[in-house]
Amino acid sequence: MAASSTNQVAVVELRQYRLVPGRRDEMIAIFERHLLEPQEDAGMRVLGHFRDQGDPDRFVWLRGFRDMPSRRAALEAFYDGDLWHEHRDAVNATIVDSDDVLLLRPAAGSSFENGARGPGESGLVVATIWSFAEPVSGDTIRLFTDEITPLLRETGARQVALLVTEPSENDFPRLPVREGENVVVSLARFDDAAAYDAHAAALANALAEHLAGAPQTLRLEPAERSRLA
Repeated sequence: MAASSTNQVAVVELRQYRLVPGRRDEMIAIFERHLLEPQEDAGMRVLGHFRDQGDPDRFVWLRGFRDMPSRRAALEAFYDGDLWHEHRDAVNATIVDSDDVLLLRPAAGSSFENGARGPGESGLVVATIWSFAEPVSGDTIRLFTDEITPLLRETGARQVALLVTEPSENDFPRLPVREGENVVVSLARFDDAAAYDAHAAALANALAEHLAGAPQTLRLEPAERSRLA
């Protein structure tokens, strides 16, 4: 793949697709065979793509951009191109809904870390989405950096990214995003399910006084060619 450094990623899409039952592997095969490199060639970075372990008909993926203007230019180049038009009918035939999309950016002081798996590391990736009634403040971000990041280290996990809502207007309306959202998304890698369970229990205790409502948790199995694994 053409590779732009992850430290240049300032805008991230977290995309959750509801698929036709039983067709997830078909969709991933098309995605990996035909759509990975062309997206990178168009100026975006496919950060990772996954099977949702909790839902056999959900496909989750992330892609990054240098900034909002380059996002629009990259999306126009890809979706107006001949290759997408060649494969879009096959892709769309596997998808029930593709509009569950969060537009995000790295939290202040953080970056999207290199997603390469080290020797001996397993491939359990967990995305935790915390929703808030108001825009995410610096105090809220500090709560996560001061409480969650140390807990990740203590339970043997590695934080890949801490993301917050990107407030810019979606200037590529052909691809809708969720409007009016205020979220923090923690993306982390765990050794195994037991390590995640230990972290989740510690996290619930640490944040019980600060946050109301349960987060959405996605346990993600990296697909064969996922960059983040």
